[in-house]
Amino acid sequence: MDSGQSSEFNLEMKGITKRFPGVLALHQAQLQLRRGEVHVLLGENGAGKSTLIKILSGAYTQDEGTIRLDGVETEIKGPIHAQELGISVVYQEFNLIPDLDAGKNIFLGKEPMKGRVIKRIDYAKMYEDSCKALEQVGANIDPQIPVHRLGIASQQMVEIAKAITSNAKILVLDEPSAVLTHEEINKLFAIIRYLTSQGVAVVYISHRLEEINQIGDRITVMRDGEYVATVDVEKGNLDTDYLIQLMVGRNLKDKFPKRASAPGRPLLQVDNMTRKGVFENISFSLAAGEVLGVAGLVGAGRTEIAKAIFGVDSIDQGNIYVDGQKVNIRTPRDAIRLGIGLAPEDRKMEGLVQILSVEENINLASLDQVSNSGVMRKGKIREIAEHFVGSLKVSTPHIKQQVMNLSGGNQQKVVLAKWMASKTKIMILDEPTRGIDVGAKVEVYHLMNRLAKEGVGILLISSELPELIAMCDRIIVISEGKLAAELSKEEATQEHILHYAAGGMNHAG
Repeated sequence: MDSGQSSEFNLEMKGITKRFPGVLALHQAQLQLRRGEVHVLLGENGAGKSTLIKILSGAYTQDEGTIRLDGVETEIKGPIHAQELGISVVYQEFNLIPDLDAGKNIFLGKEPMKGRVIKRIDYAKMYEDSCKALEQVGANIDPQIPVHRLGIASQQMVEIAKAITSNAKILVLDEPSAVLTHEEINKLFAIIRYLTSQGVAVVYISHRLEEINQIGDRITVMRDGEYVATVDVEKGNLDTDYLIQLMVGRNLKDKFPKRASAPGRPLLQVDNMTRKGVFENISFSLAAGEVLGVAGLVGAGRTEIAKAIFGVDSIDQGNIYVDGQKVNIRTPRDAIRLGIGLAPEDRKMEGLVQILSVEENINLASLDQVSNSGVMRKGKIREIAEHFVGSLKVSTPHIKQQVMNLSGGNQQKVVLAKWMASKTKIMILDEPTRGIDVGAKVEVYHLMNRLAKEGVGILLISSELPELIAMCDRIIVISEGKLAAELSKEEATQEHILHYAAGGMNHAG
């Protein structure tokens, strides 16, 4: 460290460069934070945001560049040192231990101790202080409840409470609203405003541009590992087109590319499908070349319906028809054989095998096609992978790259490539653009249009209403496990969808 002077910034990262084998992840990147501000960090997947934050959190060490905290040049020696310096990060994938209770997670590694000679954890004080921290973030959570029994929003509150007890001066929130309801997002924003009123600087990473007007003070844009610009947020007057151009380096003429709609023969029919306590009497049809939207609030049963069709979960009653034939889908293997594919909401845990390569993941659902008597045809496997990496513009150094090292948008392309390689005719897409940047979203939309044009029937589950309205031919709305409405393209407005999702008068059929 060197002796510092007072600075208007409590964090200055300048000239940050980071290299990995064969990849220049960051080149002369920079970030400057003021005390008590919400600083939005924007960029496409692969822009370098995560690498920059991992350097700030001590997970990585920069190859070049300087970091100043409160005007003092500082070497961050590791994650524990970063926390000691007042830097806390709440990642999109929470860093909690599921089997431990909330209190133990909040004070993990910094447990209050008692006893002069023999030190032991002071559990009474730990749970008392946990209650105070949870109250501070507006969370009504029993600190002795195991984390795995908490919902996503409550787990996030535990993470933020954990940061508060570390006396964070800088709090980084990575895609904090991605899995929250509208009410939970408002609650999150209230917590952020409270923290900034106490002088905490918040770095807010999100692909949801509409949130910036509500919560952001300034925005730093990154592209291809480099700093592009920092702009002030003029509340109510945010030029999202300008921000998108900064992010992607080009104009996106149409955020929702149009397609000629010409649905064909019925591919999938669901008739009175019920899973007790989850959803009941769900009926709808999907035609070849059609995009059918599924709307509903978080917890309405949308994902559970998708998993039942794909054979992950069993159903108690009802029938499923594929190409007019009644089918019995007991397992995902049955669904795959019938030409049904599922791109799940949690692509990292359920859609991909992270330690396998791009090549292996693309061929996972097509093993029968790339083997002879159980022997893998390596040439065919490579040929298929190279075809889809090129066709879908998957950004990867090579097809042998572990899929865990790809950005979220490119991981999603690999998931879709897997089902395209297996010649899927019914594609279930569960939140396919969650957590990916605006440029990658447009590429996914083009891919959906391409599949529909080729006659694939697409079931699109999404929490983003503009996405559903723009991309779908029809929309069904699920409310509390029941089919609340079926809306034509002309009837599908945000107001109508929200009305039925919230339990408004039935309009199904």
